[in-house]
Amino acid sequence: MKSKKVISSLLVAAMATTLLAGCGGSGDQPASSANNTPADNTASNSNADAAPADTPADTTPAEEPADAAPVEEQTLKVAAFEGGYGADMWSEVTAAFEASHPGVTVELTIDKKLEDVISPGMKAGDYPDVVHLATGREAALTETLTKEKALLPLTDVLEMTVPGESVKVKDKIIPGFLDTLATNPYGDGVTYYAPMFYSPCGLFYNAGLFKEKGWDVPTTWDEMWGLADKAAEEGIALFTYPTTGYFDAFTYAALASSGGADFFNSCMTYEDGIWESGEATKVFELIGQLAKYTEGTTVANANNDNFTKNQQLILDNKALFCPNGTWLPGEMAEAPRADGFEWGFMAIPSVNAGGSGCSFCWFEQMWIPAAAQNQDMAKEFVAYMYSDEAAQIFAKSTAIQPITGVSDSLDGDNKMFYSIYDNGATAVMGGFASTAPVEGVNMLDTLCGTVNSIVSGDKTVAEWQAAVEEASDKLRAAME
Repeated sequence: MKSKKVISSLLVAAMATTLLAGCGGSGDQPASSANNTPADNTASNSNADAAPADTPADTTPAEEPADAAPVEEQTLKVAAFEGGYGADMWSEVTAAFEASHPGVTVELTIDKKLEDVISPGMKAGDYPDVVHLATGREAALTETLTKEKALLPLTDVLEMTVPGESVKVKDKIIPGFLDTLATNPYGDGVTYYAPMFYSPCGLFYNAGLFKEKGWDVPTTWDEMWGLADKAAEEGIALFTYPTTGYFDAFTYAALASSGGADFFNSCMTYEDGIWESGEATKVFELIGQLAKYTEGTTVANANNDNFTKNQQLILDNKALFCPNGTWLPGEMAEAPRADGFEWGFMAIPSVNAGGSGCSFCWFEQMWIPAAAQNQDMAKEFVAYMYSDEAAQIFAKSTAIQPITGVSDSLDGDNKMFYSIYDNGATAVMGGFASTAPVEGVNMLDTLCGTVNSIVSGDKTVAEWQAAVEEASDKLRAAME
């Protein structure tokens, strides 16, 4: 296995080059280890050594062990976002948690628009105990609570023993995932977000089409532009995207490729003038050029209702490349496709000649509101998320937990997707540093949401770049 280079949004140091040993997941073979058999928590009503029939039954109550604690009946409110992995895995994993924690009843809320469901209750003081909801969503609920210092620190959870096992949570999590602003949003070494399902991000394409046409997969942007001309002759666009939200992973990878780890960190922490630098300009201009090769219907369908129409363009050979994460094949599993279709996956080509491609390693987050009523059991639930039992349940839906050894079960397409780092791509992790709320300023919306206007021609690249620098200036002043 080749060593892996990793660029992460750290405030003090870059991560070691061996962080992501086998980013992986498989829907057919769940993650496992040598000792992953769930504990049997069902008490038996039979007695193999029963007394003979003529022996009077002993009706003396059995003595409780001296250290036995009474079972406390309690309800744990868990709210989970229903993403591309579906809802069934959450029902199964919460049922398994209940089985392993007698007396606990999980009240589960699952929804594709989770913010709309739980926000009204939270405003009234009724908070879930545990929330699975990633950063980077349009409603920005996770970011809002972070800015308001309304989350519970999870550092002590990392020291807990995984329920049903003999290892600490921190020792189950792949190194590097706890050393990023995507888990430690204030950059102070304190974990507030528990890393959940992770996925390398890159460009998906129809490998079968490339074989049919005899095209080489591009490794540089010059090769990409050359391929665009060849594809145009076949009536095929070079590029599409589901929604502009997918440009976070794309842009992060391009920024890291353009300027390296320190430059990427400076972008994420709003360094003065960083978005006007030569390294940033390369990225803005690259996306501006890519906009010219974007399939014509993309902008109209780049929304939460119609995004799958853009993804379908790849399956129909109407566009060559689409940025996404490893959940895409599952999300489009039932969609029609061109004859000979095969999933292909590649890193974002290097911005600089001679550099390596980059792949942003995206992961979801789980957190506990500071106002949660059942915080101790909430921490127990978060710790359980890293158990082999929970990992197996999630993996059946191709939701892969960032725990050590998880890559051992990979095969098929997932083996290809998660081998991207083994094949020389640099992994990029992290995100923008948390700040106090600034009215009217949303960095991700300014950086990524503007892409539609670039593709449509409503804004110029220069206007876009200036707006990002302006937003960065305002957020830098609000950093905490």
